[in-house]
Amino acid sequence: MPYSRFSGSLTSPKVDVIIDMGNPFLNLTVDGFLKIGAVAATRAAAEDTYHILEKGNISSKDFEKMLKKMCKEGAYWGTVAGLYVGTEYGVERIRGKRDWKNAMIGGAVTGAVVSAANNNKKDRIAMDAITGAAVATAAEFINYLT
Repeated sequence: MPYSRFSGSLTSPKVDVIIDMGNPFLNLTVDGFLKIGAVAATRAAAEDTYHILEKGNISSKDFEKMLKKMCKEGAYWGTVAGLYVGTEYGVERIRGKRDWKNAMIGGAVTGAVVSAANNNKKDRIAMDAITGAAVATAAEFINYLT
């Protein structure tokens, strides 16, 4: 009986931003901010472009709204990423080890800080900290698999 097999691999392009702030902590934090901020801004631009094309016409007001959304989303997600990367690096330096626990602690701290900055109540901050820890730890384990 014949059978077929599908095989493939997926690799992502490697993009490095070289900005030397004079400190590895600052270098990683700024790098995370710029990379994830650019992704968030691009996503916002693509989303708004779709809505404009769906509407059928473009005005300067649409363009201004899209630009503001790109800046807001890029700054927000860039800040979250910079906070996470900086926290994970700081935990790594304090513990002297590079493992999944750094990601867990970094995710928990980032989730709690972002939640507290949004004026959430204590129980919501705790839930967001747990969620941040879980997502960061899962991402770290998936990264180990590849």
